[in-house]
Amino acid sequence: MQPQAYLDSLQPLAMRFGLERVERGLAALGRPDREYPILHVAGTNGKGSTCAMAAAALRAAGHRVGLYTSPHLVRFHERIQVDGEPISEEQLADRIEEVRRACPWSEAGGPEERLTYFEFATLLGLAHFAVEAVEVVVLEVGLGGRFDATNAVTPRVTAVSRIGLDHVQLLGSTLDAIAREKAGIFKRGVPAVVAGNQAPEALAALEEEARRRGAPFQVAASSYLGRVSLRGPHQRENAALAAAALRLLDSAGVHVGEGPLAEGIAGARWPGRLEEIKGVVLDGAHNPDGAAALAAALPALYPGRPVELVFGVLTDKDHLGMLEALGPVARRMHLVAPDSPRARAPGTFLELASRRCAAVDVHENVLAALTCARGAARDGALVCVAGSLYLVGAARRHLEEERTE
Repeated sequence: MQPQAYLDSLQPLAMRFGLERVERGLAALGRPDREYPILHVAGTNGKGSTCAMAAAALRAAGHRVGLYTSPHLVRFHERIQVDGEPISEEQLADRIEEVRRACPWSEAGGPEERLTYFEFATLLGLAHFAVEAVEVVVLEVGLGGRFDATNAVTPRVTAVSRIGLDHVQLLGSTLDAIAREKAGIFKRGVPAVVAGNQAPEALAALEEEARRRGAPFQVAASSYLGRVSLRGPHQRENAALAAAALRLLDSAGVHVGEGPLAEGIAGARWPGRLEEIKGVVLDGAHNPDGAAALAAALPALYPGRPVELVFGVLTDKDHLGMLEALGPVARRMHLVAPDSPRARAPGTFLELASRRCAAVDVHENVLAALTCARGAARDGALVCVAGSLYLVGAARRHLEEERTE
């Protein structure tokens, strides 16, 4: 079976919280996660950008670096990278066979024993990093923290980016509850750093959880003063968190140094975050805080340009909160369903969107929405795609195909 076909067979949307299956899998694989120090990063917004900057700085310091992130934009292989290179198809096939051989109980047992898609992916990444003899790993939490598959590891340092309301059905409906779930990655004796500018409710919960779990705790600066390659004012806060986490890693024996730290943050790349391809801006904002950051960034980066917004959301996201943030900065909204079984049908929130933006239309697919928006932007307007990483990934695929024609 081809690697992607096997991964698809694991039911990508299945979620079963708990660390038992991953811990059993890691033991069967010989605990590959203990062969390298780990920086473990959780949070609602900015954790992927923080990971990208940290990984870039560690590479600049001369380390061989593993980076595990999710979700992917175009191909699964993006999730597992060594020194910026995604895992190859051949390597992915080898790692899948390695995990399947080590964990026969996953396929032979009942539903409660079977590894979920994300659990299997996490084992793949951690095993691959050991095979590739990386010197340090930057590990991004998938969802929450306390029961996330990545939390089966013992890191050298933990970091938490800004907390916001997202996945409320799973993590809780208050910042306090969500912050406590994210703080589940804190471990006794392991230094923890959290982003500056946290909401007071979230910061209080993070600090209390760190104290309860015995994790040395600090708050990063609210803004990084050096050069930041990732665009948008909010990236300075993410850069400050990355810098603070890297300094803790340095103190814990993973040498970084201020020069490589600055070089990495100044040169990091992270697709789908205020990324511009062929004049189209792609941003993974998929909750109200992310949408607010995007709404602030667009006029700062593109002053005076009206915005043609291609927008789609999943059913479990706060679409109203995102519409309220992005509606005022859009000249027209082009609504479309992301390529996901969880996509929210555009017609179900057409009226809500129309109350917040003067002109709104609905499209059958991402390509149709993108084509219409680009046509409407011939007068010098800016096309922006946001609302879901699935939507951004599909738009990015179309734009990359154009670029290679």
